[in-house]
Order: sequence, then C-alpha cells, then structure tokens
Amino acid sequence: KSFTFHHIQLNISMFKSTIIATLCVGALGFAPQQSPSSSSALKAADFSKEVGVQAPLGLFDPLNMLEDADQERFERLRYVELKHGRIAQLAFLGNVVTRAGFHLPGTIDYEGHTFDSYPNGLAALFGPDSIPSGGLWQIFAFIGILELGIMNPDMASNMGVFEPEFRGDLRNGIKHGDKFAWDNFTPEQKLKKRAIELNNGRAAQMGILGLMVHEQLGGSIPLVGEM
Repeated sequence: KSFTFHHIQLNISMFKSTIIATLCVGALGFAPQQSPSSSSALKAADFSKEVGVQAPLGLFDPLNMLEDADQERFERLRYVELKHGRIAQLAFLGNVVTRAGFHLPGTIDYEGHTFDSYPNGLAALFGPDSIPSGGLWQIFAFIGILELGIMNPDMASNMGVFEPEFRGDLRNGIKHGDKFAWDNFTPEQKLKKRAIELNNGRAAQMGILGLMVHEQLGGSIPLVGEM
C-alpha cells in the first residue's frame, strides 16, 4: 500500500496540536516555581511540597499556569495530568501489544473484517486502511461515557461507594476484608505510590508521542518493532 511524503505531512499535522497540548499539561509537575509578585492582592499557594514535585527539577511551570493559582486550580490541573498519564500508559501498552501480533479475536464489522486486518497505531484511525468511521465514532462515544459518568472524580462520593482522598482516586474495587486494598497502605506508602503513578504517566506521555513520531518516520525501534 502506497505511503508518500505527502501522506507523512498530513499525518504529522493531524497530531501536532495534540503533542503541544499534552506537553503543556505534562509540564506541570517538575522545576523551580517563580516567586509571586509582591503586587499581587492575594498570595499564591505554595505547591513546592505537592506529590510529584521531585528532584532534580522540583516544580516545573514554564507557562505560568500556577501563577496566583489557588489549591483548587492546582488540584484540577494535577487531575488532568494524572488522567492524561493513565490514558498514555494504556496507549503505549496498546501499541506494544498489537505490534507484537496480539489482537482481539473475531470480526470488527458485519462485512467480516478481522481486528488483525487493520494496521497498528495512528494508521488504524486515520488513513486509507483505517477502521470504519462508525467504529471511530463508537470509540469517541465510549470515551465520552467514561469521562462524564464512570470516571467522574465525584462519582464514587456521590454514589456513597467511598470518599476519594484526592482527585483521580478511582479505586479498582479490590477489597481485603471490609476495606479497600488502598486503605491498608500507610500515608507514606500512599504518597509514594501516587508519585510513582504520576512519573509513569509522564514517561508514558513522552513514550506515546515518540511512537507517534516514529510511526511517521518509519523504521524499527526496540521492544515495539517495525513501525
């Protein structure tokens, strides 16, 4: 199947804005914070001790998104970063698994096309060999349902299942006795695990963006294989 330089340019332009937006959000958590202006009417909160602010960079806010921000705005941005990191981890692993030759069994439509008959990565969503448009809209609709209902940070509290300890606390339902597994950790262990998840998400965001770029460049990379 033909693959031209013009095709590369079109695909790169499609996700260029996504790369920029993701990097801006992912930039929230690392290097030195600017001192608030003395002319500010309200003193901005100190976020230098928050989860995810780690050596060697500390708090990183190159776009000044936290300038004069309060705790509520920080927690909103942190939740967005956490969510993007979780999505990126799933996306990266999805690329690794499908490029290794593992696909869902059965057919994807009534015409009998199998899951493994479609390309991997972005080519499965955009381009001449992509999945049917109906399937793409189903994916978007499913994501919308998760975003507005199931993965809503206030869902668990509103349903009385448990009281979230932080935005993004969407426990998996596993219990030890009458308590959630998360409740068996000490406060120090909880902070450590939250920091690990944030860092894994940051790495995955860079990883999936790297895969998107390499897919357009072609070639082969370790672990993932042929792009």
